[in-house]
Amino acid sequence: MFVEVVIGIALAVTVFLLINGVNALPFAVIGLLAYVLQNYMDKSGIIKNPSRVATGGKSVTFEDIGGQETAKNELLEALDFIKNYDEVKQMGIRPLRGILLTGAPGTGKTLLAKAASSYIDSAFISASGSEFIEMYAGVGAQRVRQLFKTARDLARKNSKKHCVIFIDEIEVIAGVRGKNTSHMEYDQTLNQLLVEMDGLSAKDDDVNILVIGATNRPDILDPAIMRPGRFDRIVKVDLPDKEGRYQILKLHTKDKPLADDVNLEQIARETFGFSGAHLENLCNEAAILAMRSRQKVISQCHFMEAIDKVIMGEKMNRKPTKEEMRRIAVHECGHALISEYFRPNSVSTVTVTSRGGALGYMRQKQEDDMYLYTKNHLEAQIAIALAGAAAEEIVLGDGSTGASGDIDQAVNLAKEIVFSGMSDMGVVDRDSVPLKELHKEISKIINTQKEKVKEIIEKHKGELNTIIDYLMENEKIDGETFRSFLKDLKNFKAA
Repeated sequence: MFVEVVIGIALAVTVFLLINGVNALPFAVIGLLAYVLQNYMDKSGIIKNPSRVATGGKSVTFEDIGGQETAKNELLEALDFIKNYDEVKQMGIRPLRGILLTGAPGTGKTLLAKAASSYIDSAFISASGSEFIEMYAGVGAQRVRQLFKTARDLARKNSKKHCVIFIDEIEVIAGVRGKNTSHMEYDQTLNQLLVEMDGLSAKDDDVNILVIGATNRPDILDPAIMRPGRFDRIVKVDLPDKEGRYQILKLHTKDKPLADDVNLEQIARETFGFSGAHLENLCNEAAILAMRSRQKVISQCHFMEAIDKVIMGEKMNRKPTKEEMRRIAVHECGHALISEYFRPNSVSTVTVTSRGGALGYMRQKQEDDMYLYTKNHLEAQIAIALAGAAAEEIVLGDGSTGASGDIDQAVNLAKEIVFSGMSDMGVVDRDSVPLKELHKEISKIINTQKEKVKEIIEKHKGELNTIIDYLMENEKIDGETFRSFLKDLKNFKAA
């Protein structure tokens, strides 16, 4: 109907111009070109609705998400304002317009958004921030308008009062305005999103729209979209702690055949820093390893192997020479010896098997997750990092380039001590401290720890050589076996 009206008006204007002696041909050509361009853009999908309607399949609930109790509670409280709208309205509380989920990749932000939709029994559509941006000016803003229109239409069609719009990687369209000086399309798209979230463009309010955004870069978002009234609540989706990892492992292993020796609590302790996605991949890799070895159940050894694979990568085919193999064994056993000295029961695995970019490695474990570090702890970590090179120098007579990564780690830890005000320099300004003084203090911290490490290794050189020989023969040694070589010492740390 609208197209017919426009065509009628265009013909009337053309006739009027001809009667008055005006050449209407240029106007007709421009109108024809505009019509063809618009028709091409519609058919080619340049202006299209970026949304995807969730249909079919098993719906995700909050019971399907583990290890994020704090985030779930924050989100549930916000959703209750929508679910119990009539009760909340009596208290003068308005429904939330937006919830922003922030956190590292793989922590479950998308799953939380889907569970939110199931919880409030709403329509649900999703889009990605990258789908709104094109080279054509105004397309992104048009797509935002279409997204919100589709959300309202979908809710009405399904007799819903609410609709959840989930925008993943929202930082693409919601970054700080003005940073893309040569591409104003980003700013126009964000401006339209701000208008829609304010509700200024809506002609009625029969449908309540909740926008859930997800990002792992909240630091680059425009302040205008972060204010209350747009994103009313910011929910931090952190990496899970030890108990959270245990709950996630239980979820991902409930349908898998596990052997009696599987200890999920131990696996949770050994996977500090793993996200939910990492843990799901860990369980999947353990199952693959079990199937590869023609086992009908997944054993603890498969999970331990899978941890190494997730962290370091697949085993490499390259085979070092015998001399290189011994140097690698000396290096890794040095790390392990000093790790046990400063942190008893901390060694999980020592191996000379090449994985990813590492020729060998020593993996540590810890009883509890740590988020604050003391000076003693940082100095111990420096000592452990330097122990590989120190062991090479004492046992083999000289060092190698294999310690370069360890030295970088030790320097960064020493900087952490200095910039935290725990060094002899006292409190310093990170940006104005003289480089010469900084270098001098870092060198002092590192050299002090290296001397301690050399002294410990010299005292236990005999035990270290025994462990090295065992590792050369077996290529891998677990923490319990490693510690059994030290049991002959009545008091290892005090010796």
